[in-house]
Amino acid sequence: MTAPIFVGHGSPMMAVQDNACARFLEEYGKTLRPKAIIIFTAHWENRVTTISSVSGEYDTIYDFGGFPQELYEIRYPAKGSPELAERVASMLSVKGIASQFDAARGLDHGSWVPLSRMFPDAAIPVVQMSVNPFLPAEEQYRIGEALRGLDREDILIIGSGATVHNFRTLNPHAKEPDAWAVAFDDWLVERMRGRDLDALFRCEEMAPNARLAVPRPEHFVPLYIAFGSGDPAGGVKEIHRSYEMGALSYLSLSF
Repeated sequence: MTAPIFVGHGSPMMAVQDNACARFLEEYGKTLRPKAIIIFTAHWENRVTTISSVSGEYDTIYDFGGFPQELYEIRYPAKGSPELAERVASMLSVKGIASQFDAARGLDHGSWVPLSRMFPDAAIPVVQMSVNPFLPAEEQYRIGEALRGLDREDILIIGSGATVHNFRTLNPHAKEPDAWAVAFDDWLVERMRGRDLDALFRCEEMAPNARLAVPRPEHFVPLYIAFGSGDPAGGVKEIHRSYEMGALSYLSLSF
């Protein structure tokens, strides 16, 4: 069984830098050998849930600018799985969730950066998924819920984003995490461990510093999707937590 996870993917520099989260991803990836990966990335937005159905190798998308040249030379040549894409669409359809396919889009950095640290050989088939950041939290959770059970087949579901993601609050000289960011993450972990769905679905109004932590929800909603895809009888584990620049959270959880 391969439990779903949420990972804080940080900046594109995660692909080449040595920090606590990069080291975590490398070590955690060594403990896993999934048959396939389904990854919901914060960097692919669509109103309709879109499923990559690439049949060969993905292109590597450099959806960022102003970074060192070495980042633009990285290739992550994972292959797609149209068969798994079809199955995902079927599972969503059973729950009344519309979806569509995309057979051309490559892997964006919300996908290839964490995957390149976890599974550097790029040998595991990948199905990349879009997010709609404007759906209610309940609907995000329901998308994940539709995919429950895939973990028992050693298919790894990843939500790739960040719990605290507000560039206006970052301080490159910070030596310690900002207390307000830690308090927000603490609240999330506690409510998830207690499966307090009502509070989680009302996070914006109930969590401390929620609007500061999540000024726009695209990086946050993969958390709900990954959480929904996990076994509700299982526990929620904090598998990593670190911060950069005071308030950039690398909180990662397994479900």
